[in-house]
Parts: sequence; structure tokens; C-alpha cells
Amino acid sequence: MADIIHRIGIKAPLEKVYAAVSTVEGVAGWWTRETTGESKPAGSINVVFRTPTGEEKGQMDFALSKLEPNRSVHWRFTAGPSEWLGTDVTFDLARSGEYTIVMFGHRGWREPVDFMAHCSMKWATFLLSLRQLAETGEGKPAPTDLKIDDWN
Repeated sequence: MADIIHRIGIKAPLEKVYAAVSTVEGVAGWWTRETTGESKPAGSINVVFRTPTGEEKGQMDFALSKLEPNRSVHWRFTAGPSEWLGTDVTFDLARSGEYTIVMFGHRGWREPVDFMAHCSMKWATFLLSLRQLAETGEGKPAPTDLKIDDWN
């Protein structure tokens, strides 16, 4: 198994960062605008990624498998790219001085493949979008996210 991990500091309260990764509205503010579902334990969330012209690029479903207020959020992917099925995204939150520290993981990849490298870079850009959302009130979710290669 292989994991993607990242660490980022965000100058915003824990509560604000937690809401951004644990609610439909929050996820829509930094990952992809087209986010629907239920923001509750075991709730199912659907995300759709489109180009700026509206062409669908991908779609995923995940369950909110762990919600520990202001401490930890875990997502379990149930639909989407085959490489993502059964993987978990984790957001572990802690306060350090003026920062909320986010320890991010996309865990349980069967093997490190080119798509994993792409996703690692995209997660990094989306974590910067999360920081921007929490610090300024406006993130860069898809379809206005930072483009990194010919896959998005």
C-alpha cells in the first residue's frame, strides 16, 4: 500500500478549518464547487469535476467515515477512479501557535502509479485552496483550480 501525505499550516481557527473539510458547503469552497450530499457521520458526499467550459472530467462519492469535531475528519471513497476505490482521505487537525496544522493523507493506494503522482500534486494545490478559503473566505475550487498538467 502507498500513501500521499502533506502538511500545511493555516492561519484560521480550528473550527473554520474543520467545517471546510467536514461539510458539503466547506468542500464546495475549496475542492470542487459541484459538491452535494449529507454533512453528518456516515453521510455520503458526491463531487463532480468539470472543465471551465462545463465538460465533466470526473466524479466521486465518499462517506464521512470519521468526524471528530475540530480534531479529525476521514473520508472513504466508494465511487470514482478505480485507483481511489476503498482509499481514505484523512485530515488530522491541531493548533500550533497562530496556525491550525492540517496533516493530510490519501491512504491505501494499492500501488504508486502515474495517477498517484498527479493526485499528489493536485492535492497539494487543493490544500492551498483550503488555506485560502479558511484565511480569506474564498478558495480556488474546480473548475477554477490551478491546472498542473494535461489530465485536468
